[in-house]
Formats: sequence, C-alpha cells, structure tokens
Amino acid sequence: MTAPRVAVVTGAARGIGAATVRRLARDGWAVVAVDRCADDPDVPYPLASAAQLDVLAAEFPAVRPVRADVRDADALHGAVALAEREFGGLDAAVAAAAVILGGRPLWEQSDAEWRTLLDVDVLGVAHLARAAVPALLRRPRPRGGRFVALASAAAHRGLWGLGAYCAAKHAVAGLVRALACDLRDTGVNAVAVSPGSTRTAMLRATADLYGLPGTDALAEHQLTGRPLEPDEVAAAIAWACSPDSFAVTGSVLHADGGFTA
Repeated sequence: MTAPRVAVVTGAARGIGAATVRRLARDGWAVVAVDRCADDPDVPYPLASAAQLDVLAAEFPAVRPVRADVRDADALHGAVALAEREFGGLDAAVAAAAVILGGRPLWEQSDAEWRTLLDVDVLGVAHLARAAVPALLRRPRPRGGRFVALASAAAHRGLWGLGAYCAAKHAVAGLVRALACDLRDTGVNAVAVSPGSTRTAMLRATADLYGLPGTDALAEHQLTGRPLEPDEVAAAIAWACSPDSFAVTGSVLHADGGFTA
C-alpha cells in the first residue's frame, strides 16, 4: 500500500485552516493540525478553541492535533518532528494561521497591533518555513514538496483601516517569492494563496472593525457576488499541495472570488 502524503497545517482548528485539513484528509493525506487553541489578550475577538481542534482530529484517523502558537518556533519544529516520526516524512506545509487588527488609519494603529500582526502573520509563516522546509528536502529525489502560505487580497490592494494587516500580508507574498528562489531546482515549490472575503470568524471580526452588521457587504467587490466558503479556498490550497501544481512556484493563487480582478 502506498504511504499517504503528509502535511502540517497551522491555524487548523477553524475557518480556512480547518477546511484545508478536512480536504487533505479526505484526499488521503495524513495531517498534523496545529492551532493555538486559546484567546490572545492582544486580539479583541475569540480565537479557536481546543474543543474545535479535537472535534476536527476526531473526524479522521490520520489527523494529529497539536496545540501550539506559530510565534513559538520550537513548537513548530516539534509539530514537524511529529509528522516525520508518525508518518515517515513531510510533503506539504500550509501556513494558515493569522489574525486581523485595525479599523483605524495607519497613524493611529498602535505598536502593539503592529507587533501582533507581524509576529503572527509574518514571523509565524517564517517559523513554519524554517521548521518544515528542511523536512520537505529530506524526502528523496524526485521529490514534490510544497510550502503554501495564506496571504490575502489585502496583499494586493490597500484597504482602509488595515494598514498594518496589508503590510503583513504583502510581506507574506514577498516571503513566498524569496523562498521559491531559495528552493530552485529542489523539487519543492513555494506558493501563496490569497483569499478574498471568506465566511470565517476573521471576516466577522473584520465586519466588526468597520462597524458593519453583517459580512456580506465585505464581498461587494468580489465578482462572485457573495463571500466565499472556507472549503472553496481550501480547494485551491489542496491543489497547490498536489503534484499537479508543479508549474506554479514563487507566485500567488488569487482564490479571491475576483476581488482583485
């Protein structure tokens, strides 16, 4: 029997991260699902819970839950080590953990908000890359490893009141481009996926930042005419993790419903 492909996914307990874990697991992948599973005093909305991660892991026999903050580089090294120990290697890493802060002009955003966004949304991606890429490269040639990071439509457009968040997501796109260059001719690709407005807790938090009663108004500029569902974005991520995505590296998949068209 062929061994399953193996992935580590951060931000895995809910939203796009959880949808990605489910889609990969249904496609036969083994997955180490990583999430902080606790609220953060610097983030003014509830984060995912341990119960959500446990429910996700209970759905699939080849999903292993790990409670870890992406700001903890050692914890991500531990998650990658678990993947190699339990499943024999690593074939993909998906950096889906992120937070959103803002709602005011850039000059009014605090140093604490900047630090949180850069530490979680940028350094969290870098920490996963530093832990996962050596494991991806430990697979024998010809290998087909994939590093996938969630950017955002905010990586390509300026958005009112979200200056620090836009800067962080621009940094994710740049990180992926540089990583792809470092991975030249290794068989391991690096890709960013930029979602548009997607029905997640983060979109609800974004609506709250803008004082909106609902989230549908945030999709007014999407050609789809509605917010995306997490699984619709996860479909693009799963494809980016697959061998079929060999030709795509150092670039961005705009899974944004036409937001940046």
